[in-house]
Amino acid sequence: MANDKTPAVKAARRPRAETPKGFRDYFGAEVTARKAMLDKIAEVYHRYGFDPLETSAVETVEALGKFLPDVDRPNEGVFGWQDEDADWLALRYDLTAPLARVAAQYRNDLPSPYRRFAMGPVWRNEKPGPGRFRQFYQCDADTVGSASVAADAEICAMLSDALEIVGIPRGDYVVKVNNRKVLNGVMEVAGVLDPSDPSKFEAERGIVLRAIDKLDRLGLEGVRALLGAGRKDESGDFTKGAGLSEHAVEKIMSFLYGNQEAMGDINEFEFVTTGKVSQNLNAIKYLRDLVGSSQTGLEGVAELELIVTYLESQGYGSDRIVIDPSVVRGLGYYTGPVYEAELTFEILDEKGRKRSFGSVAGGGRYDDLVKRFTGQAVPATGVSIGVDRLLAALAAKGRLAGDTAGPVVVTVMDRDRMADYMGMVADLRQAGIRAEVYLGNPKQFGNQLKYADKRQSPIAIIQGGNEAEKGVVILKDLILGAKIAQSATLEEWKDQPAQVEVPRADLVEAVRKMLGA
Repeated sequence: MANDKTPAVKAARRPRAETPKGFRDYFGAEVTARKAMLDKIAEVYHRYGFDPLETSAVETVEALGKFLPDVDRPNEGVFGWQDEDADWLALRYDLTAPLARVAAQYRNDLPSPYRRFAMGPVWRNEKPGPGRFRQFYQCDADTVGSASVAADAEICAMLSDALEIVGIPRGDYVVKVNNRKVLNGVMEVAGVLDPSDPSKFEAERGIVLRAIDKLDRLGLEGVRALLGAGRKDESGDFTKGAGLSEHAVEKIMSFLYGNQEAMGDINEFEFVTTGKVSQNLNAIKYLRDLVGSSQTGLEGVAELELIVTYLESQGYGSDRIVIDPSVVRGLGYYTGPVYEAELTFEILDEKGRKRSFGSVAGGGRYDDLVKRFTGQAVPATGVSIGVDRLLAALAAKGRLAGDTAGPVVVTVMDRDRMADYMGMVADLRQAGIRAEVYLGNPKQFGNQLKYADKRQSPIAIIQGGNEAEKGVVILKDLILGAKIAQSATLEEWKDQPAQVEVPRADLVEAVRKMLGA
């Protein structure tokens, strides 16, 4: 008989059960905590008169444009693909680009100004790192169609209220405000910006802005080095600087730290690094002197002065919102006031070292974004809160709100009486109590209690044949039972038993009492 040389069919490889790199899964308590935070922030936005807006997660690449923050090349950093009609599509990288498209597409139908808030996931196709994921939640509020800096002041006040309502008390955060026009004015008097030829010194300005943006990480001397010849870091790597003259360097450094005479009897760097200065108007006076005759700079200073005036009229002083020249944000994006919310408390990093948590929200005025669609300038301003970072901050301080308790579990002692158990759970649910019937294999009762523990259930309800005949149920307090098992004496257990028997008719009321509701 001839040998059968038919090749063996190779078994298909099973898919790996793992999340893609840079993504993660979120489970019950995390999802609950996020929803609770989003609901609270939405409450603030709604109170300020903003309407919700939901847009598709997918936009055309053309609509998204090349405005991805801190990325120079068009469409870098997005998840994009070409569909069957040859159109290029991409997942949204923020919630602002879709808003610009909406404002242009429905401009004849929307009120002007248009005030909207939006919440949802966004996607960035960039290298992931510790605490840095390719999908994350944003929570935005924007006003489109108002050129008044009162709109910017309102955003800052609303951001302050949002931080406090989610559990960041006053004193643990600061909203820092700057103006890109002031930055441009300082660079003009420093000789690195020529209003008649904006393309001149463009490379040097880019280095200057990026250096200022790194102030909190590099410190003043690190920034000074980058404004000059360059800086060598601890590893020995050298970063080329802007190569500015000593006069230009001093002008820009003066912009960052002010001086004691202008700011009053405080440390000269304090208003940049701590946000504790109560003299915002003194800071504005100093900035006005610094920008000299620059019309752009003077316009920016006047806008900051109005913002401070509007905020103080509403009771928002420098204990919450401060003028901070180090705030730069999106180099090719913002056109006027910019703001950033920073948490001022310290946390421990993975190596046990103390560090400031840093920024959790930011925004500013972006008057050129809608113009891409309409050809006409449309003023706009807004803020974006990084929800995942804010949740991480609250978790690090032990302030994370949210109900982590599982449902009340009705155990199954007799399969033939499943209808009775379903009746119990229905009564509990109709009373607004979260509850479920155990739907696994009820053969081993111990496994049912293990399941309830794994679900973090506060109570297990038990009714066997004997209890059914007597018309009672047993309520087992799982949380108290765990505590008693750990440390209580026999006498304490007798005084506060973790298990009680109640009439079936009193089930709902007894559960409520045990839950403390």
